[in-house]
Amino acid sequence: MPQPDISGNSADFHADPYSYYARLRAAGPVHRVGVTAAAYEPTFIVVGHQEARQALNHPGLSKDWRASLPDVAHTPANFNMLESDPPHHTRLRRLVAREFTARRVEALRPRVQQITDELLDAMAARPERTADLIESVAFPLPMTVICELLGVPDLDRARFSHWSKEVVSPTAGAPITAPHQQLSLYLGELIEAKAKEEADDLLGALIRTRDEDGDRLSHDELIGMAFLLLIAGHETTVNLVANGIRALFAHPDQLADLRADCEGLLDGAVEEMLRYEGPVQNATFRYAREELRLGGSTIPAGATVVVSLGAADRDPGRYADPDAFDIRRAPQGHLAFGHGLHFCLGAPLARMEGKIAIRGLLERFPGLAEDPAAGAPVWVTGSLMRGVSRLPVRW
Repeated sequence: MPQPDISGNSADFHADPYSYYARLRAAGPVHRVGVTAAAYEPTFIVVGHQEARQALNHPGLSKDWRASLPDVAHTPANFNMLESDPPHHTRLRRLVAREFTARRVEALRPRVQQITDELLDAMAARPERTADLIESVAFPLPMTVICELLGVPDLDRARFSHWSKEVVSPTAGAPITAPHQQLSLYLGELIEAKAKEEADDLLGALIRTRDEDGDRLSHDELIGMAFLLLIAGHETTVNLVANGIRALFAHPDQLADLRADCEGLLDGAVEEMLRYEGPVQNATFRYAREELRLGGSTIPAGATVVVSLGAADRDPGRYADPDAFDIRRAPQGHLAFGHGLHFCLGAPLARMEGKIAIRGLLERFPGLAEDPAAGAPVWVTGSLMRGVSRLPVRW
């Protein structure tokens, strides 16, 4: 079977990656695939659910690419939990978790609801009764929430929006480290200002937090943590909302059921949206510290491993009829937010935002539907995220 293009540059792959994954999975849970950059050779993709869970928490697979690719440039933005291994990862997560608590996230609920209501009011006021759902709700909601949480000034959010898009879906031909460098510089200046004013937002709290032994985040680690929270806390929710609404549009019977019993079905519906077409298609790269066996395949030392969350969550060995969207399914165990050491710290916030946004859209716009003049979907490029760049709707 020809190797699929997992770089995210193939139109056919964008339109339906799941059929590619299904053909791969039928031949085995782990496969070597072709890549365009020699630095990542050889690369293996994991498409089976059980094997993906194993890989996501495998001690022999490193997330610290700086050790595996010493010649590749890095910036302070890369000093974050997602790109670290224990014991460094353990230390960083402990320090951040002291401030990014369930109580702090839950305290945001009224503000998330207020922001959502304001966005829906503005959308409803459009006389043409059409809008781009991403531009109107899915993008500005998590953008506003995470920027307020961290204390990013209003006037800087347009710049951050650009940088965020470039990080997850770089413009062809643009220097891949440019947005990381620009964000690192901006966040470094912001951190210095907040340290002087003793800000009471999350970033200010991270600056001040100390462990029992006096340990604290360094300047570069603060930049890396802010970078990770901004990017991950924003991009995942954009695609959760947009992909979820798209799935409902494509399954009008499920949409009708959810409208009829939003109170009873919403929690399960959001989990099924995450399983069916989660916001992150492939986890960021891992690197084999040593030769290891995974899913019956031998992964040589130094190899790059891509864990496909989207493929794993469509594995028929884990879910019956996995290509069916069913809001009454019990999709527990899905991997949309990862698994193990690197399970997404912001998952509770993303779930809260997704539920509030989707419920608000269904209640405020009973006739909400995809705009028939929208044309073919414009997919977010790259292999990391799964989503569309615009979602025209009418009501």
